[in-house]
Amino acid sequence: MRALVTGGAGFIGSTLVDRLLAEGHAVDVVDDLSTGSLANLADARGTQGYELTFHRLDIRSPGLAELMAHRRPEVVFHLAAQADVRVSVERPAFDAEVNVIGTINVLEGARAAGTRKVVFAASGGTLYGEPADLPVRETAPQLPLSPYGVSKKAAGDYLAAYRELHGLEYTALALGNVYGPRQDPHGEAGVVAIFAGLLLSGRQCTIYGDGEQTRDFIFVDDVVDAFARAADKGDGLLVNVGTGAETSVNTLYSVMAELAGATSPPHYAPPRQGELARSALDPGRAEQQLGWRAWTTIEMGTGSVLRWCRSRGDR
Repeated sequence: MRALVTGGAGFIGSTLVDRLLAEGHAVDVVDDLSTGSLANLADARGTQGYELTFHRLDIRSPGLAELMAHRRPEVVFHLAAQADVRVSVERPAFDAEVNVIGTINVLEGARAAGTRKVVFAASGGTLYGEPADLPVRETAPQLPLSPYGVSKKAAGDYLAAYRELHGLEYTALALGNVYGPRQDPHGEAGVVAIFAGLLLSGRQCTIYGDGEQTRDFIFVDDVVDAFARAADKGDGLLVNVGTGAETSVNTLYSVMAELAGATSPPHYAPPRQGELARSALDPGRAEQQLGWRAWTTIEMGTGSVLRWCRSRGDR
């Protein structure tokens, strides 16, 4: 098939691009490089036999629909987003422009292109707010507590509307806290990448709050497998992509510090606005509908991140 990946130069998107190309698909990548990097696509662009085309374009651009109509992708994997909860709190209008208006733009492009399906990166960590029962199922109320979560919920509503109005199929994957190689260790989001960069350089890590807040940390290869499966399965559904297990930030730090050979304790700082206390996603629907389950343990996954950072000399 011909696939188009928005946000395809990001760490999740580029890993998905590698998977799609390895399976023999032709891939168009749309990315404005605001957070992604062409370095993430270096292997894909340098491998003979791969049909990969890169388009530097903002998903809010009026030219997106025209591009998509010309390239005519069968499946669109929509990963481009403003993905920082704190930025959404500080700049809610900007968050909505990218995540809501940008998504509408992608859907209009898909409609113009005759696209069969859109697979959307939703946010399992913020979509459900603070649910009473964990791990949370897709049937739980959607009560996001941040503008980022609200914008992702709105995008999901638009997907459902376009399915009813225009017959554009979709699957929305509610992702846990995705981590893995290529995530920026010098960025503001992605605690695993941040910890890895600091631990390998011998600097002290900062934990916001008491460290007992939990997340459902899910390795990028597992997530990409769910995206690939959703191209042909899970039609019209919201599907959680997580491990179903809670891991506290304190536990994450302990595991990574041991793997990195670090002995210094972390620094604790006040909690940050808009962040949840607990999060875990029930993956039962993904197993039933996609034939998917996570297989990477937190030790295996964080070890892979540390090795990747060492190979790049992130010290």
